[in-house]
Amino acid sequence: MPNYIAMVHKEPASDYGGVIPDFPGCITAGKTIDEAKDLAYEALLLHLEGLREDGEPLPAPSNLEDIVADPENADAVAFLVVSAPDAQGKAKRISITMPEETLRRVDAAAKRQGLSRSSFLTRAAQEAMEQEGRNPAA
Repeated sequence: MPNYIAMVHKEPASDYGGVIPDFPGCITAGKTIDEAKDLAYEALLLHLEGLREDGEPLPAPSNLEDIVADPENADAVAFLVVSAPDAQGKAKRISITMPEETLRRVDAAAKRQGLSRSSFLTRAAQEAMEQEGRNPAA
């Protein structure tokens, strides 16, 4: 799972803005640094989905030293690591069954977050597994 660096910028009277330099055009914003980090992850997922659909390869992650040394990044207030989940893995089509009302709610939540159904379900599964890893059963 490759890790990419996200830079967070803050202008007076504005939200925190985030950019992932390895993915031109991959930008986001949040009211807090934590929100900007979460939204950077979502923006990265969307970019990865687009690259896969277009058959484009993933860029190699830049290292932090090179990003910090670039004078254009001098005004960054934070540097965050954003992991690309299964970025190199091939997507596999599956068939699942769930209650109709649950599917309606999944689709509505995905739409609010600007995600496809597949991206939303993948992210939810990954977050559940990460949570399980942080709180293993005794």
